[in-house]
Amino acid sequence: MKPFKWIWKYIRKYLFRFIAGLTICLIVSCLSLVNPYISGRLIGAVQGGTWRGVLPRYIFLLIGVTLFRSVLRYCMLLIFDSTSQRLILCLRQDIYAWVHRQNYGFFDANRVGDIMARMTGDLDAVRHFTAGVIYMIFENAVIFIAAIVMMFTVSWQLALMMLAVAPVILYCAARQSQRVKPAFFNIREHFSRLNSVCEENIGGNRVVKAFAKEDYEIQKFEEVNQGFYEAQIKASDIWRKYLPALDFCAGLLNVFLLLGGGVLVITGKLELWRMVTVNGYLWAVNNPLRMCGWLLNDTQNFFASVDKIAAMLNKRIYIFSPDNPVRTARLQGGVEFRDVCFSYDRNNPQALVLKHISFSAPPGGTIGIVGATGSGKTTLVNLIGRYYDVTSGEVLADGVNVKDYELNDLRACIAYAAQDVFLFSDTVEGNLAYGAPESPLEELIEAAVAADADEFIHNLENGYDTIVGERGVGLSGGQKQRLSLARALAVNPSILILDDTTSAVDMETEHEIQQALKRYKNRTTFIIAHRISSVKPADQILVMDNGEIIERGTHNELVAMKGYYYSLFINQYGEYAKELVG
Repeated sequence: MKPFKWIWKYIRKYLFRFIAGLTICLIVSCLSLVNPYISGRLIGAVQGGTWRGVLPRYIFLLIGVTLFRSVLRYCMLLIFDSTSQRLILCLRQDIYAWVHRQNYGFFDANRVGDIMARMTGDLDAVRHFTAGVIYMIFENAVIFIAAIVMMFTVSWQLALMMLAVAPVILYCAARQSQRVKPAFFNIREHFSRLNSVCEENIGGNRVVKAFAKEDYEIQKFEEVNQGFYEAQIKASDIWRKYLPALDFCAGLLNVFLLLGGGVLVITGKLELWRMVTVNGYLWAVNNPLRMCGWLLNDTQNFFASVDKIAAMLNKRIYIFSPDNPVRTARLQGGVEFRDVCFSYDRNNPQALVLKHISFSAPPGGTIGIVGATGSGKTTLVNLIGRYYDVTSGEVLADGVNVKDYELNDLRACIAYAAQDVFLFSDTVEGNLAYGAPESPLEELIEAAVAADADEFIHNLENGYDTIVGERGVGLSGGQKQRLSLARALAVNPSILILDDTTSAVDMETEHEIQQALKRYKNRTTFIIAHRISSVKPADQILVMDNGEIIERGTHNELVAMKGYYYSLFINQYGEYAKELVG
């Protein structure tokens, strides 16, 4: 019952509506048993020769009850459907908000397809259950019990005959329920994999085409799709085994009624009208028995989906604001690392990616970071905005541990321009104003000029109103990087992080960007780069290797050391570098 206990907190928000719907369902279910009884009494009146006096009244009752029941059922369906939509609206909003509260580590460990499966297929299963299955279970249970009670009032002998198949049905239902739940879990898992493959390959379609790997990806999709198909077939095999048995047992009721009831009527032990009345109630026993298997399937599908959603939402959020946070509208920009160690694996904190990092950056200073791929450069700057938390040591901003700040305040003071640029399917202006939506166009243009993006933006079809395709399709790598830089500058941050932001632009454009950035004196800048030209003007350059700072100093100081930085400088500038060094 854990899934239902978890979903209960959402159901109870609309408990009154569910109770109202089930109350109407109870009335509708009871009314559905009135017409068979009236029909039986009418047959009795015909047999007794008194039908002329009661026929108009009985016909009026039959029509009136049918109309009244239809109206009530319509209202009931509206209540359940609208309530389920409201519940799913609330649940989907909570899931989406929870996903946004998660830290980078969650997205490192979870596939996008899994998250999408939770928000689509699994939520649809929850909506289907709350919109229909709940009232159908209640309705069928009420009708079945009420029909049996009515049968006993009409003929206890026939009622006992109808209950003869109950043990077999209960056994089949229990076995089916036991076996079908793991099958639905398997289906949900394969559905997640299918979603992941689709999302990955549609998002990476340009890479697929560039390497002519269409056939390979189609084959990979066929394998995953085949797995989903086989999971569905396994579940269908369970239904194929038990549903016919349930249907057969339900069909036996007709045989029992005709044989047993016929014998009782012929021998004079039962009046015909009683047999007709019981026959009218037969559907009320038959239908719930036939629906039993399908309702069990839908219920187990619901439980499997809720389990998947709850398992995702029960994952701990590790990075959040403290109870009494330090609030700030703007940082001065001073950053200090004190003996910082970091591991991505919380279960293995000894697998360090950063090892004993210590340095300080004064407000308004520029820190350059260079090093081989995988040396920990990007990981280091991610600790400033608490996208990850340190394993040991401290990261300070303006002398305060970043863990003590209100998280949104801290991140609002930091702007990040990454090498891997993500642009939204919006206008150029909309993308530039993403971090500062209240900024006037003039300030956005100023940021674009500083990023050397204004000229190419004006050359676009609609200038700043040009719609950027998904992920910036149609723009060059350099253009996307310059838009990303302009978006970061538009925030007017206290701390600006440039992660290889100019790797896709030419040297002349990079020089112009550097000159423009020099005009911004009120922010601390971290520049991660492979080009010496990008970090050369920095106040301090950190050289990283295998998660450690192996060299530090200004450009001239590092060249004089003739270590890693010097070899990098010589490799990029060749003989000209040797002449510069002298």
